[in-house]
Amino acid sequence: MNLTDSKKKLALGGAVCGIVAACLALLGNPANMAFCIACFIRDTAGAFGMHQAEVVQYARPEIIGLVLGAFIISVATKEYCATAGSSPMIRFVLGIIIMIGALVFLGCPLRMIIRMSAGDLNAWVALIGFILGIATGVFALKKGFSLGRAYVTNKANGVVMPAIVVGILILALCTSLLKASEAGPGSLHAPIIASLVGGLIFGAIAQKSRMCFAGSIRDIILMKNFDLFSVIAGLFVVMLVFNIATGRFVLGFNTPGVIAHSEHLWNILGMYTVGFAATLAGGCPLRQLILAGQGSSDAAMTVVGMFVGSAICHNFGLAASGTAMNAETQEVVAGAVPLNGKVACIICIIICFVIAFTNKRKEAK
Repeated sequence: MNLTDSKKKLALGGAVCGIVAACLALLGNPANMAFCIACFIRDTAGAFGMHQAEVVQYARPEIIGLVLGAFIISVATKEYCATAGSSPMIRFVLGIIIMIGALVFLGCPLRMIIRMSAGDLNAWVALIGFILGIATGVFALKKGFSLGRAYVTNKANGVVMPAIVVGILILALCTSLLKASEAGPGSLHAPIIASLVGGLIFGAIAQKSRMCFAGSIRDIILMKNFDLFSVIAGLFVVMLVFNIATGRFVLGFNTPGVIAHSEHLWNILGMYTVGFAATLAGGCPLRQLILAGQGSSDAAMTVVGMFVGSAICHNFGLAASGTAMNAETQEVVAGAVPLNGKVACIICIIICFVIAFTNKRKEAK
C-alpha cells in the first residue's frame, strides 16, 4: 500500500479523505467544520472539563480514529517506530501556540481548506498568513533551525497515545463521566460509529500519504515539490463539489452559521502563527496526530500541548467568536477576536521567533 509513488495516487487519497469529511457533514457534523483537528481537540478537552465553554464539549471519535488508524496501518505495514527525545518541551509549547493561533482564526489548516471550498473568503484571506508563516519557518530551517534528533526508544513509549485514545473511547461509550454539549457546535455530531470509522479511514490514508498541510507548502517553497500538495488538492476538489451540490457553497465574508469572523488582520496573523509553529514542530495538527499514532512521543507532546492550548484559549478568553444571527432581531452580529486573543497571538509569534533562532544544528567539528 504505497500512495507516495505518484501524484495521482496521492490526489486519490486526498479525494477519499474529502469524501469522509463530506459524509460526516451529511451525518451530523457541523457543515462548516466537517473535520477540524483544532475544533475537535478543543471539544474533546471540553468533554474532560479542561475548559468550561459548554457549547464546545464533546469527545470527538474522529480524533480517536485518526490516532488508531495511523497506529494500525503503520503496524500492518511495518512503519511503526517508537521514537522520542527531540526537544519535547519545546514541542509542547509549539502545540499550545498552534492551538492559540487556530482558535484566533477559528480552525486548523484542514478546516481552512474546507472553509475555502465552501466559499468562505475569510479562509482565503487566512491562507495568506498560513503561507507567510510557513515561509518564515522555512527561512529558519535554512538558517540552521533544528529541534534535535529523535532516538528509537522502547516500543511501549509509542503505544501510550493510542492507549490513551482507546481509554477516551471507553469512557465515552461506557460511562457518563464526560461532558457533552446540549447546544452549539459541540452538540452537532455524526453517530459515534460513523465518526470513529471515518477517523480510522482518514488516519490510515493520512499516514500512508504523509498528508500535511504545512508540509505541502513547505515542500513547494524548499524543493519545488508538489507531491504533498496533490493530497490537499484532491481533498479540496471533493469538498468543493460536495458544497456546490448540496447548496452549502456561499461566497462571502460575514456569513452567519459559518463560525468565522471577518477581522482580516487577525485571520492572517492567526494562521501565520499556525503555519510558523507547525513548520518548526515538523507538521500541522493533523500530521502531529498521525505521527503520534505511528510511535512518535515528540509528536504526542505536541498533541498534549494542543489540548492544553485549547483549555487556555477558553479559560482566558482568547478564542474568537463567529458571525451569528441574533435570534430576536434577526440582525447579523459580526464575529470578533477579543483583546486577550490578539495579545496572545502576538506573544506566540514572538515566542516562535525566539524558538526559531535559538535552536540551531550543531556545527560539525
